[in-house]
Amino acid sequence: MIDFDEEIARFQPSLEVEEIEDAIVKADLTDMTDIIIEMMKGLKEE
Repeated sequence: MIDFDEEIARFQPSLEVEEIEDAIVKADLTDMTDIIIEMMKGLKEE
């Protein structure tokens, strides 16, 4: 049986849209564009 008091105590609300956007923007994620730019910089230096 589900203990609702226990479930409510463990409940953590999800992030709001604005908070998710901030979290994603602040994350240092390398995508394919970043990799290609770095490769092009390396080719120019040679």
